[in-house]
Amino acid sequence: MARELAVAQKVCVRPIMRRVIDRDTDTDQRVAIPCGSTRESVCPSCAHKARILRMQQCAEGWHRTEEPEQDSATATATRPDDLLEEGEPGPDPVRGEDSQDRARRARSTRRRDDVCELPRVTPSSTTVGAVYSAPNGREYRPSMFLTMTLPSYGAVGSGGIPLDPDRYDYRRAALDALHFAKLVDRFWQNLRRCAGFKVQYFATVEPQARLAAHLHAAVRGAIPRQLLRQVIRATYVQVWWPSFDRAVYVDRLPVWDGEEYVDPDTGAALPTWDEALAQVDADPDARPVHVARFGKQADMRGIIAPSADAERAVRYLTKYLTKAVADPISDDADEWDPAREAHIDRLHTELRYLPCSPQCANWLRYGLQPKSPGAGLAPGRCPAKAHDREHLGLGGRRVLVSRQWSGKTLAGHRADRATVVRQALLTAGVLAPDVERLAADTLSADGHPRFVWTDTKTDPISYSRVILESIAERQRWRTQYEQAKAAGGSVDDRSATAQPP
Repeated sequence: MARELAVAQKVCVRPIMRRVIDRDTDTDQRVAIPCGSTRESVCPSCAHKARILRMQQCAEGWHRTEEPEQDSATATATRPDDLLEEGEPGPDPVRGEDSQDRARRARSTRRRDDVCELPRVTPSSTTVGAVYSAPNGREYRPSMFLTMTLPSYGAVGSGGIPLDPDRYDYRRAALDALHFAKLVDRFWQNLRRCAGFKVQYFATVEPQARLAAHLHAAVRGAIPRQLLRQVIRATYVQVWWPSFDRAVYVDRLPVWDGEEYVDPDTGAALPTWDEALAQVDADPDARPVHVARFGKQADMRGIIAPSADAERAVRYLTKYLTKAVADPISDDADEWDPAREAHIDRLHTELRYLPCSPQCANWLRYGLQPKSPGAGLAPGRCPAKAHDREHLGLGGRRVLVSRQWSGKTLAGHRADRATVVRQALLTAGVLAPDVERLAADTLSADGHPRFVWTDTKTDPISYSRVILESIAERQRWRTQYEQAKAAGGSVDDRSATAQPP
C-alpha cells in the first residue's frame, strides 16, 4: 500500500535511510533520501523526476536565439565541444585508444574509397541557427529533429523478432552496439565541419523493437537535408584492434602469476596489448576488425518553436529514457514473449564474450592480455555494463548533450526549478522549507558540526512509516504550492545559476 501510494504521489519507493543526530538538542531523526534511479522498473517516482528534468533541459536549449552563457561548471571544462555532465570523454572515435597510444602509433587517415567526400566550409564560433524572414516580414529560427539508426542484420517480423534467427547476424549487431557511441561522436564531428558552425544537440539513445540502437536528436539550427544525408552516408568508425575471431581458451583459462597472465599448460606469458597492436601496425595487409556505419533509414524534420510539434518532439525524445534496453518498447506489450526473450538471450550470449574495450577481460579468451591487466580477470565476467542483459551493448550514456546546449549542468537546471517554486511560495507569504536544513556543514557553538549523519538499519514497518511520512510531507508542500500559484503574483524566472550581467 505504501509503495502504490508513493508511486501515485511521485515519492521515492526505495529511499536510502539515514540517521541524523542533532548535537544541540540531543535528538535524532530518520531521514529518507531519494534513491535517484533513472529506471522505471527500479523506482517509478525518481525515474519520472529525472525524465521531467531532461525535458526541461531539452526545451531550454533547443530554440535559443542568443548564445548560452556557460556556468562555472561548464566554463572550467577542459574540452570545448564535448559532453557536459554525462561523464568523462570516451575513447578516440577511430582507434579506441587514449592520447598516449595515438602519439606512439600512426595510421593513414585517408578516407575509405566506399564513402563520399564531405564539403569543407569556413568554420564559425556561433552555436545558434540562422534567422529566416517570411514575405510578410515575420522572422523565425527553425531547428531540426533528427533520427538515425543502425543497419539491418536480417529480416525481422512483428515485434522486431528475426524471421530466421540462424541467419540473423548477431555478431555484427553486438559489435555495432558496442561501438555505437564512437559512431555518434564521429557523426557530430563530421557535421560540424560541414555545417560551418558549432552544431549543438540534445540526443537520446534508444533501442528499436529489434534491439538495434537508434538516435533521436534535437539539433539547434536548420541544416540542409541533403547535407545531413551526405554526412550520414560518409560517417563510419574503424576499430583497429587485434583479431578476436578465434577463441583460444574456452575450457581452460590463463593463470595470473602475480605479474602477468600465462598459459596454464606451458607457463608462457600471453602477448601483451601493446605487442598485439604492434603486430597489427607491422602488417601491411591488416584490416580493421570491425567497421560501424549507420543504416539507410534516417528521418529529419524542421521544427519551429513555440509550437505543438516542438512540445511533442520533446516528449518523444525522452519517452523511453526510463526503460532499460531489454524492456518492452510499448507499455501495452506482453511482458513475457518467448520469441522476444530468445532474441534477447541470443544477443546477450554474443555480447558476453566480445571485447568491449582494450581493458576488457574477454581478451584472455582470445589469447591476449588486456591493457593494464590485474588479478582476478576471467572471460565472460567483464564488469562493464555493456555486457549486461539490461544494456545489451549500450553500456554508455543514454542522453548525449553538447556542452553549449543550454550552458548549464543538470544541477543548474534542478536549481532553476527549485528557485521558481521557492519564489512562488515566498510571493504568497508561505515560508519555504530551508534548503540547508540538517546540513552537515552547519556548526554548533563549539565549532563542530551540529548535525551528524550516520547509517541506520530500519525494519520493514518503520521503513513503510517513513515512506508514508514523506508522502504526507509532499502532499503538504504541493497544497501550499498550488495555493501560492492560485494567489497569483509575479515570479522571477531568471536562471538561478547564470552569471550576473
